[in-house]
Amino acid sequence: MSASQSSMSGAGEAGMRTVVWFRRDLRVEDNPALAAAARSAGEVVPAYVWAPEEDGPYYPGRVSRWWLSQSLKHLDASLRRLGAGRLVTRRSADAVVALLDLVRSTGATHLFFNHLYDPLSLVRDHRVKELLTAEGITVQSFNSDLLYEPWEVLDDDGCPFTMFAPFWNRCLCMPDPAAPLLPPKRINSGDLSKCPMDELIFEDESERGSNALLARAWSPGWQNADKALTAFLNGPLIDYSVNRKKADSTSTSLLSPYLHFGELSVRKVFHQVRMKQLMWSNEGNHAGEESCTLFLRSIGLREYSRYLTFNHPLSHEKPLLSHLRFFPWVINEVYFKVWRQGRTGYPLVDAGMRELWATGWLHDRIRVVVSSFFVKVLQLPWRWGMKYFWDTLLDADLESDALGWQYISGSLPDGRELDRIDNPQFEGYKFDPHGEYVRRWLPELARLPTEWIHHPWDAPESVLQAAGVELGSNYPRPIVELDAANSRLQDALSEMWELEAASRAAMENGMEEGLGDSSDGPPIDFPQELQMEVDRQPVRHATQTPMTVGRRREDQMVPSMTSSFVRAETELTADFGNISEDSRPEVPSNMHLQPRTEREETVDGGTGNVVRMDGNHQQHNLQNNTRRVLGVAPSVSEASSSWTGREGGVVPVWSPPAASGHSDPYAADEADISSRNYLDRHPQSHTMMNWSQLSQSLTTGWEVDN
Repeated sequence: MSASQSSMSGAGEAGMRTVVWFRRDLRVEDNPALAAAARSAGEVVPAYVWAPEEDGPYYPGRVSRWWLSQSLKHLDASLRRLGAGRLVTRRSADAVVALLDLVRSTGATHLFFNHLYDPLSLVRDHRVKELLTAEGITVQSFNSDLLYEPWEVLDDDGCPFTMFAPFWNRCLCMPDPAAPLLPPKRINSGDLSKCPMDELIFEDESERGSNALLARAWSPGWQNADKALTAFLNGPLIDYSVNRKKADSTSTSLLSPYLHFGELSVRKVFHQVRMKQLMWSNEGNHAGEESCTLFLRSIGLREYSRYLTFNHPLSHEKPLLSHLRFFPWVINEVYFKVWRQGRTGYPLVDAGMRELWATGWLHDRIRVVVSSFFVKVLQLPWRWGMKYFWDTLLDADLESDALGWQYISGSLPDGRELDRIDNPQFEGYKFDPHGEYVRRWLPELARLPTEWIHHPWDAPESVLQAAGVELGSNYPRPIVELDAANSRLQDALSEMWELEAASRAAMENGMEEGLGDSSDGPPIDFPQELQMEVDRQPVRHATQTPMTVGRRREDQMVPSMTSSFVRAETELTADFGNISEDSRPEVPSNMHLQPRTEREETVDGGTGNVVRMDGNHQQHNLQNNTRRVLGVAPSVSEASSSWTGREGGVVPVWSPPAASGHSDPYAADEADISSRNYLDRHPQSHTMMNWSQLSQSLTTGWEVDN
């Protein structure tokens, strides 16, 4: 792949026509591919190809599709104002075939695009260059998404970094990235009236109501991204070091969706924050200077997520520490469903999951809380949680999500200790000290005093009655006691080390089969409830008339303000017995894999102890223990809708009824990066997996498996 400063062969040639392939770079400002095409003397054909089937199980969720549709409209309007005519859109099951057809139909001589770093994009980009070069087309690619290309940041031995701290220190010691490019003054596209186009449909009738709420809260588009950046720089940034942990306020930048879709240039963000940092440093404003340092660290983590994916293409599927492949994850779809629906009995976790469902957004601290609970308390496979985040987040980003979930699960050399459980009660008083965040999203707890808001199970009965809280009825009891979860986690870690030692001994004794190297085996299947059949938009030729999208069974629909989450006991029994469909529809996927049920768990009676079960006894025991697992989810019928935030990024909230009187992530500011977690105790077992560069055969197998 060529760097952004690659020479423009053919620039200025008579009759030159260039197709600019937009992907996650939906802006006209600081877009190297578009700028290079505009500098040429020929015509420019801006194009976007929608081929989500290529992403396998990572088909974009509803909120992500909504953002994409709005961003493309904004980009199309900007290109028209620059004289580029229209954005040519194509719908295809194969982006490469669509591009080849577009190049032929337009008579283009060049194809320009900006780099992506996930494994599918790397393979697709290589295929594009091969096929179009064979057709005599000049293909050039540029850096638009990162401060530095992954192959530019290496250690003293010329090898990729395996931990974030030295990686980011090296980046900060390198020359500053190039200044962002201005938008082209004019783009000559020629006559595109006869160029065939497809109408892209990203939503159906069942999704429009929920998407209308998103439109009240967010304003996609590269110019709105610029406004959001300005609002953050002139507002919350100066107090970012102090307020970044507050979950009950909009204290973060809210820029991640704009960065994911490429509406905002990361180089522009870097340079403008650097200027603020220099200004506050000269003024002696140490708090503002520290805020800039911490925010730039979050930009560095975004860089590192792409860096990690580029050097370890399977990081979204497999742990980077080899011993973690032996960890006995709990395959329990009941736990998974309870977590998704915010019915775990831990208020901060439940509030976060309900906010995610209703708005597609989560504060970064709450993301750490809910994911840590998922991995360490429920011990569910981290890939399940990552997939659900992908399906529901506005800023769903495969590289960043993989980094975050691997960090939480202890799968990185500098990740969190897997044997350390974060207490949601303590995390609640740390990030939501007054309980306002919990009251907003759990109105059934709105009248509970702050003293008990994060651990209602300890509140006196008189306090619960006065607050209208009935544990096990309108708010569930904890699904798992933390002491039992910690004991179960220690047992699982012991089992992991025993399996790892046995495998290593077998390998050293020449018995290469040993327990098998599961690093080459398939990952744990996604749960069946994430494999819903979806009538997606069919692939059409440009000459066909537009078709509507089939109903997606209301995937990710925002709960109605007048509806209730209350479920009858009979529905709960059917729910846990997998007999009837979930009354709260889940995220669709085009995967059709069967979940493994050889290891299942339920809560044993009233003790909170977890019992591991064989698949043969799973359904019968789940039905018998339904009423002992958790209480009925609460009603939100009294909640009211309100909106809070600043220009360019407003987060929708649910306000509690008027009667209410009242972790350190691998992100942003406290990366808490350290290699002490397992290395000190088991130094012989912590060699990095020998990830080879992604070959064509490996990638083909990866696509087929998914």
